[in-house]
Formats: sequence, C-alpha cells, structure tokens
Amino acid sequence: MDMLEIVLRLTAATLAGAAIGLNRDLHAKRTGVRTLGLVSLGSALGVMAAAHVGGPGDASRAMQGILTGIGFLGAGVIIRSASGTRIHGLTTAAATWLTACIGIACAVADWRIVVPGLILAFIILIWGGDFEKAVRSRFLPPDDIPPA
Repeated sequence: MDMLEIVLRLTAATLAGAAIGLNRDLHAKRTGVRTLGLVSLGSALGVMAAAHVGGPGDASRAMQGILTGIGFLGAGVIIRSASGTRIHGLTTAAATWLTACIGIACAVADWRIVVPGLILAFIILIWGGDFEKAVRSRFLPPDDIPPA
C-alpha cells in the first residue's frame, strides 16, 4: 500500500468520525467532533497497522479487539437518572461504537460499506428521534409517553 492510499484511508476515517461527532455535538451530547474523529482514526490505524505487520488473521483480531474495547469508551457516556427510571447516553454510546466500525471499514477501503453505512447513520441520527416520537404519540396513550 502506497503513502497516498494510507493517507486517503486515514483521512476518510477521520472525516467520517468527525461528521458523526458533529451531529452529536449539535445535539449537545457528551461526545463530539474530536472524540469520534479520534475513535474512527484510531480504529483505522489499529486495523491497518495489524494488517501491515501481522500475519493472516491479525487484522481480523484487531477488529475484534477494537469493537470489544470501544464498548468501554461508550459505557462512559451512559448515565442513569437519579430516580433510576431513565437512561441517557445510549445513542451516543451506539454512535461511538458505529464510528469505530466506520473507521474499520475505511481501513480496509471497502467504500461500498462506508458510504451506505454513513448515509444510514445520518438518517437515523437526524430523523430517528422525530420518527420515534411520532410512533409513540400515535400508539401510546398520552400518560404512557415518556418525557423528552
């Protein structure tokens, strides 16, 4: 792999993660452009380095380790309310995990996965909350609808 290809993959991973982070930041969530840009870049670096220096299967093992380990970072943004009835941060934790997946896909340069994955992620992040509220208001009695 030449230097241009390396830079392209790492830049794509960083920009994809930063874009997801911008969405989280615009929604005043705990992770933002820097955090998710770094998660995606780090995931891409880990996979590319393992593929470069390791033997067969090392990139796959790196992917498994990243996706398991990133759960600890995501867990840091999940908070239970004082009453214990509400949990906050699950979407941000899921976005953190997804960002690692996008970084991995950029590392292996499978753009057929990266592009639709990003499009679907933004559809969910931008319109998913409104869709969820509409379904709740349509199918749940008013006193059963949880507060926003």
